[in-house]
Amino acid sequence: MTDLHPQPVEVPKERLWTRSYVLICIANFMMCFAFYTLVPTLPFYLGDVFGAGRTTIGVILSCYTVAVLCVRPFAGWIADTFARKPLYVAAYFLFISFFVGYLAAGTLLLFGLLRVMHGVMFGLVTTTGNTLVIDIMPSSRRGEGLGYYGVMNNLAMSIGPMVGLFVMTSGNYDVIFYSALASGGIGMIFASSIKAPRVVPKTSNQAVSTDRFILKKGLPACGAMLPMAIPWGMTMTFIAMHAGELGLTANTGYFFTVMAAGLIISRIGSGKRVDRGQITQVITQGMLIVFVGIVCEAFLGVAAGYNLTAGYALYFAAAFFIGFGFGTIFPASNTLFVNLAPNDRRATANATYLTGWDVGIGLGMFFGGRIAERWGLSTIYWVDIALAAFALLWFTLYVTPHFQRHRLR
Repeated sequence: MTDLHPQPVEVPKERLWTRSYVLICIANFMMCFAFYTLVPTLPFYLGDVFGAGRTTIGVILSCYTVAVLCVRPFAGWIADTFARKPLYVAAYFLFISFFVGYLAAGTLLLFGLLRVMHGVMFGLVTTTGNTLVIDIMPSSRRGEGLGYYGVMNNLAMSIGPMVGLFVMTSGNYDVIFYSALASGGIGMIFASSIKAPRVVPKTSNQAVSTDRFILKKGLPACGAMLPMAIPWGMTMTFIAMHAGELGLTANTGYFFTVMAAGLIISRIGSGKRVDRGQITQVITQGMLIVFVGIVCEAFLGVAAGYNLTAGYALYFAAAFFIGFGFGTIFPASNTLFVNLAPNDRRATANATYLTGWDVGIGLGMFFGGRIAERWGLSTIYWVDIALAAFALLWFTLYVTPHFQRHRLR
């Protein structure tokens, strides 16, 4: 007898955790660890070794991000045109080689030049890596896969700054650079072992135009990502100094650990929600949570003035909210850009997405130093509140309907 009501066949999930996906996640972790050991320590290094002021520190650190910004559009075009795995491995090798240069830099000018070249390599390796991991993972699990790939960044963020600040207390900055070099070298071994599908370039015979370097449909979203990235750049660079000024000198490095915990916890459900199509809703919620975290930073001085216990409580609350909020935003916004682009322009979409963050982070480092030197470190967080509020309104009122009209998948 024929079954008039057949049961729906359950389609098994495509496999995400393949050997190559695991390898690229580990390679990403090792590279990010090398990067994050320097983030909170370089301001102290430049001040102690070269006698640089806050404005000078902000300028030199922002040179890195400016260089990343300049190369990012070209990196997207290159990654869409040539084989991605060899490009990724070559860029990875050049990225880690610059840690040797920091050990030999004897002047601020030379250090600044090295930061520029290092930024160029960082822009190329991250753009290519973000695109290569999309090639490796199944498209049906892209939001989840990007989320876990980003967790490697977050784990590095929780360990790297803490290790860097711990080593810095010994007064031996060279060990920080050696640690970064060793981490990158190990990551290079994993990166070289990745087996990636061969993606046939579809853009190499096309005329070179602005649209080949920037995903124009993604520019409105960049208008929201950029002002959100400025608070990120300011927080990552100056939060340890700000805490020290307020007398919160014990275990300040744990700020990054708590922030990374928030980043990691946020990935548990947000990636799956993105794969179910709730991209703009996830980003909006993440922005709201970041806003709460920035408000905590702005009132940190008030809490620390009341007593140190309240100061530490708000300090770590800010770390968690900022981490959870940005951890929610990152994979969702990356997926948003990829969903606005055809498959043969994934790298360009990634480059445009990362460019928005790069510009914001660079501006945060640069203007954060200038604002702090003129009006004090606490002022930068009130500026961040205004920027986050603008980003939230712009994303809700303009970017969300724009995405719904132009999405390709």
